Amino acid sequence: MIRAGFIGCGNMGGVLAGAAAKSRMEVFGADLDREKLLRLQSASGVVPSTAEEVAQTCGYIFLGVKPQMIHSLAGQIRDILSGRRDRFVVVTMAAGIPISKIEEELGSYPVIRIMPNTPAAVGEGMILYSPSSAVTEEEENTFLKLLAHAGRIQKLDESKIDAACAISGCGPAFVCMFVEAMMDAGIRCGLTRDQAKLLSLQTVAGTARLALNSDKDPAVLRGEVCSPAGSTIEGVAALEANGFRAALLDAVDAAYQRTLGLKG
Repeated sequence: MIRAGFIGCGNMGGVLAGAAAKSRMEVFGADLDREKLLRLQSASGVVPSTAEEVAQTCGYIFLGVKPQMIHSLAGQIRDILSGRRDRFVVVTMAAGIPISKIEEELGSYPVIRIMPNTPAAVGEGMILYSPSSAVTEEEENTFLKLLAHAGRIQKLDESKIDAACAISGCGPAFVCMFVEAMMDAGIRCGLTRDQAKLLSLQTVAGTARLALNSDKDPAVLRGEVCSPAGSTIEGVAALEANGFRAALLDAVDAAYQRTLGLKG
């Protein structure tokens, strides 16, 4: 049976480990916080392990540590990997760290670079991935099965991963800010906080589902809500007047530039 191991089971590592456990493959987790591992084991069946054990025994080795920790982790497992005689795949989710850097730190092994986002916790994630040329079709298909329960998986050329991450990786924070503002607006108009929260969240979720299931461009869907001289177009005009579109463009660009800066 194929084994998958996650070194670093924080917010994203833990979520993906839990999703992978649903694939009915053996999944192991390593983290400095032992209590976190025990909670993950209780919630999803991920087996507590160590970084060394994962590096030694797993066919898919997920690196879930922060970008600035990649170098120290590499020093911890590099010799273990070089001593293996079986084939394995390294999966990295460190923002801004290219495949070439992972190969430089660990060695020339098959590498898949991924960029997931937090909605993967409820199976609605957007997982971007780019495999190195050494990854076989069979290994790529197994990887897809491992993360199938995390949400939608999109293959991209690595040159576009950072730009895409500025939308899907950082986007949940921007969407939550939008929902917060909608809630405050609803409360200002006389709704209770719970009412405003439900209306805002369901509107966002429903609109996203509508757009995903439609062949129409979002601009067309927006236009269909805007009746001539109606309430919605007045609200749209107010958003435009206050720089809503420009602010979002700047936010995505700022996130993208910061991700590029992580490469050093």
